[in-house]
Amino acid sequence: MLLPLKAIISKKPRKDGTSVIYFQYCYSSTNRVLLSTEIAIPVSCWNGKRQCISKSLPEAAGNFESLNDEIGRQRKIIEVIIEHGNATGEPNIGAYVKSLFKPDFKVDTLQHTPRILRLAKREPDFFQEIDSYIKSKEKKVCEKGIANFQNLKDRLQVFQTFRRKEIKFSSLDFNFYNELVEFLSYDYQLRRKKEPTYGLKVSSIGKTIKQLRMFIKDRVRRKIIAPVDMDDFKVLDEETDAIYLTYEEIGKMYNADISRDPTLALYRDMFVLGCLTGLRFSDYSTLSGSDLRNGMLYKKTNKMDNWVVIPLRKEAIDIFNRHYATGVPKISNPVFNRYIKEIAELAGINQPITFSYKKGNKDVSITKSKAQWVTSHTCRRSFCTNEYLAGTEISLIMKISGHKTHKDFFKYIRVTQEEAARKIQEIWIGRNNMQTFAQSGAA
Repeated sequence: MLLPLKAIISKKPRKDGTSVIYFQYCYSSTNRVLLSTEIAIPVSCWNGKRQCISKSLPEAAGNFESLNDEIGRQRKIIEVIIEHGNATGEPNIGAYVKSLFKPDFKVDTLQHTPRILRLAKREPDFFQEIDSYIKSKEKKVCEKGIANFQNLKDRLQVFQTFRRKEIKFSSLDFNFYNELVEFLSYDYQLRRKKEPTYGLKVSSIGKTIKQLRMFIKDRVRRKIIAPVDMDDFKVLDEETDAIYLTYEEIGKMYNADISRDPTLALYRDMFVLGCLTGLRFSDYSTLSGSDLRNGMLYKKTNKMDNWVVIPLRKEAIDIFNRHYATGVPKISNPVFNRYIKEIAELAGINQPITFSYKKGNKDVSITKSKAQWVTSHTCRRSFCTNEYLAGTEISLIMKISGHKTHKDFFKYIRVTQEEAARKIQEIWIGRNNMQTFAQSGAA
């Protein structure tokens, strides 16, 4: 059995070949602390059985008898500190001894030393920290970004109620991750649905995990919590099914007969402007008259907080002068989406389109008219895809769209197999009129 207090020598030599002698204090069956004597000798000169320095110690390293006396003196100091700590009822005797002991410690100061309580640090409240995190982001991200973090909080609160177990930072492990993903896949009830609907799409679950990782990393960087191993917190993802509109279809919407409801004109024009500029809804819905200068649109984007400069075509300038010169009313995204679907139906964009997505391990397919797939974000996808198909240099499109990487840019490109084939065909015709080999005399 290990003695409560034992002199040992480090197994890791220092650069000069010597190792430090420590006292190992085992204050429980599983816990121990090391207390440095600040004495270092060659390992070969240490007698582990007798816990002392042997006579073989070179003179250059010191006098072995004097050093052994010093080790004995320090042992007595530690024993006095341990006895004092036990007498005063220290809750963590190991931490108490380690905090006080030094080779030159004066034992007569113990009676004047205030009691040192090593109470366990109270773990920060998980949801209070999320609130603090969201507040810290209010001036740094757009409203949609704040809404995403609020969604994270709401989903975790529902998960906590579902599992009947409080979420703590100390509970964030692989088991927590698996339980959360399974809950969001099958048991989370979607809001704003007429009929009870359960389970998020894989991409939505991935977004929740991504935001959770961002929140935890922020709390760790601020040293509010201890580091959390999130290597297994995989951000699930799948390619998003989303449509784009050709310039012909956008023209149909622009020229659609809306005489029965003239109020649709603003929504129609805003949508078309978005398709001709590649801006996000948060940007093309907040333009002002001063943003247009010399036929160029200058806009600081809400999401990325960077400037983009976009040349405006005739139709875009007409729309801008008609609505934005004097300012447009504030419009919510859900309301905007509802009206542009109606306009797309009036424009005859109604061919059926089927999209599928993962819900857990199941494939779910939905068929709707193309008009019903149109959203405010269709503008951005349409701009990027149309310009890409028209042969505009990708780097120039990215300057307007604000994409930082080609990977992010190509997520917006919606090219069918037929369109891709026609694009390659055009390139081959221009290169050598669809001929692979040079003319020869072969029969």
